[in-house]
Amino acid sequence: MRQAASMTAPPTPAYRATVLAMLLIVYTFNFLDRQILGILVQPIKADLGLTDTQLGALGGIAFAMLYSTLAVPLAIVADRTSRSWVITISLAIWSGFTALCGVATSFWQLFAFRLGVGVGEAGGVAPSYAMIADYFPPERRARALAIYSLGIPIGLAGGSILGGFIAATVDWRTAFIVVGVAGVAIAPVFRLIVREPPRGMSDAIDVTAAAERPAAGTVFRMLAAKPSFWLMGFAAGFSSMCGYGLAFWVPSVLIRSFGFELFDAALYMGSILLVGGCAGVFAGGVLADRLGQADKGAYAKLPAIAWLVTVPLFAAGLLSPSPVVAWFLFLIPNGLNILWLAPVNTAIQGLVPPQMRATASACFLLINNLIGLGLGSWVMGAMSDGMTAAYGDEALRYATVAALSFYIVAAALMLLAVRHLRRDWHRA
Repeated sequence: MRQAASMTAPPTPAYRATVLAMLLIVYTFNFLDRQILGILVQPIKADLGLTDTQLGALGGIAFAMLYSTLAVPLAIVADRTSRSWVITISLAIWSGFTALCGVATSFWQLFAFRLGVGVGEAGGVAPSYAMIADYFPPERRARALAIYSLGIPIGLAGGSILGGFIAATVDWRTAFIVVGVAGVAIAPVFRLIVREPPRGMSDAIDVTAAAERPAAGTVFRMLAAKPSFWLMGFAAGFSSMCGYGLAFWVPSVLIRSFGFELFDAALYMGSILLVGGCAGVFAGGVLADRLGQADKGAYAKLPAIAWLVTVPLFAAGLLSPSPVVAWFLFLIPNGLNILWLAPVNTAIQGLVPPQMRATASACFLLINNLIGLGLGSWVMGAMSDGMTAAYGDEALRYATVAALSFYIVAAALMLLAVRHLRRDWHRA
């Protein structure tokens, strides 16, 4: 991969917005390709004869195994070459493997194709974080990262609604193929539009010095010496165990416990994720920009408070006898549980100099995704199988309620990070 030429003039506000929009589209496909499996659990289970534990492994371990570990070497490549090229190639790879999921005829074939989706997506997120940090100055960075992070609720909602609609009208295989082919088609458009910015372009630093390519060991040593990095990483990981697990399994709770049809569950879940998720992500960015400039510890304090409020609301929704009441109870925690995205990702960018940002983000994502994405859906699925003898079709509902305790662990770790983050912030 050759290094793309850097921009020769400062970007206009319109071009910054265009870049952010393109990154948002790519990130939306990132999560659309993940979530589509969640809404298709029931038809896949019936067609291939899988258990909840196997389905949880497909949603978690199969994807996260290579997604988490390959993110670090790919981020090092991105920091040393062209981040826009790494994102383009990654989009094409993960979308191609998503399409292949539609031709799987066994658990192990589907497992292998999900591994391929993870390989591709490993190169998408960390380089995007680093590019946004270069395009947007510190006082606007959290809001820009929040807009980018809207790809999560939009992608999750889109995966639920689009996947559910196609599966209900055609079949689950066609849903994978349509979404995958669309992602492949977008990849060359992204590369034509998005130019590589100079490292540190929006920071008050020497851009020439920021362009130096750091040794990977330097990044690792810097992060290893900062307690806030570890505390935020593990806090986000425990939070994501619940977040990814609930996104994967709640559609099945709706079908098994509330008696929903597939497409009705898709619309119900999609509306909650879209409305609540978008509001929460954007609110996190606005609050982080306002509070973080005066107190760097606010980047950790905000998520901790949000997670503590999330637990009772999610529990009440999951245990509610009425799907209408549950919708309103789910709405607020679906925003609060991902409010952390902009504050914490902004803080990770702030722990290192500009030329190390993609690698630092990948190291954070390694911890977050191995714990959260790797274990969340699998742990809930295994808990459901273990409770089936006692609770029958209600086992999955009670498994998801029990798993909410991980949000409390996440909040405790994030509160511990507040004091350390104020001291660990990188100062040029």
